[in-house]
Amino acid sequence: MKALITAGGRATRLRPITYTINKHLIPLANKRMLEYAIEKAVEAGITDIGINVNPGDAEIPEFVGDGSRWGARVACIEQAGGPKGLAHILKSARQFIGDEPFLFYLGDNIILGSLRPFVEKFRKDNLNALLALSKVRDPQRFGVPELRDGRIVRVEEKPLEPKSDYAVTGIYVYDRNVWPAVEAAEPSPRGEYEISDVNSRLIAGGLAVGYSEITGWWKDTGKPEDLLEGNQLLLMEKAQREDPRIDGSVDPAAVIQGKVWIGKGSVIGQRTLVRGPVAIGEGCRIENSYVGPYTSIGNRVEIYSTEVEHSIIFDDADLNCSKRIVDSLIGMNAAVVSAHATLPSGHKLIIGDNAQVEL
Repeated sequence: MKALITAGGRATRLRPITYTINKHLIPLANKRMLEYAIEKAVEAGITDIGINVNPGDAEIPEFVGDGSRWGARVACIEQAGGPKGLAHILKSARQFIGDEPFLFYLGDNIILGSLRPFVEKFRKDNLNALLALSKVRDPQRFGVPELRDGRIVRVEEKPLEPKSDYAVTGIYVYDRNVWPAVEAAEPSPRGEYEISDVNSRLIAGGLAVGYSEITGWWKDTGKPEDLLEGNQLLLMEKAQREDPRIDGSVDPAAVIQGKVWIGKGSVIGQRTLVRGPVAIGEGCRIENSYVGPYTSIGNRVEIYSTEVEHSIIFDDADLNCSKRIVDSLIGMNAAVVSAHATLPSGHKLIIGDNAQVEL
């Protein structure tokens, strides 16, 4: 079995963060989202992996290399013509996949647990397709299955009136019977080749389409608040399975509480409280500050006289504002400083498209 992981698209709902970084390389719990997807595939026993990327994207191929550091073989596949829907991604990867069964995994989905049970159910039940489902509060944002007598009878993409409170998550397993349905797919009213159309065609054609419900948490990281929740969930999971680790230095006057991971070369200075779960990268310096639960801090970040909690701080950011920062995404090289540090006094803002600021 092969795996196809998506890592393209525009991620417009995450701008301005995604103006300068591919969404799938955003760090959650100090690990890139795409890494979680690759690790999930390898843990399920799949080591031949294709990654869908935007035309001309050099960032992701450089990051993943040949995949050997995950014990896998990775090939990046450009989506000719740019993002045109999930079924179009399958068309672009047809040559890579061949006639083998394959796992199709959306790289911006985060789940608890293993993908292995989905693969095993697909094989055990001799299915042509398997869809992973999860109960959600807002099914109209997703492909929604219509269930009848324990079977999927139809899948509708982003319906105004959902037929169930389940979403088809970004995990699918297919065999070669999917290809006629992919070729038959036509652009939807929004101009995309929808995977829901492919799944409905398989069902209508009498093929064996099964499903399995995700029993743990699942997170589609489409919006900024989703990233923060995904970061929180991953830090909670990390705290359950890993011991804390401090590879940097901690001042005797600093206080570390709970599960905290501190990278090499990082310095936790005096009058600082870090309350986990918190992940701090390499080469950071934090002094006279409070870092609260569910915060991920990248590499070479400096924090002085600031409180930060339930936030994601990207590499090389500088926080020195004598304020409390919560539920925030602070991008690479960003600076958050006190309004009293310069004249005239007041809030000085340079705000990009789609930014959100609360003062």
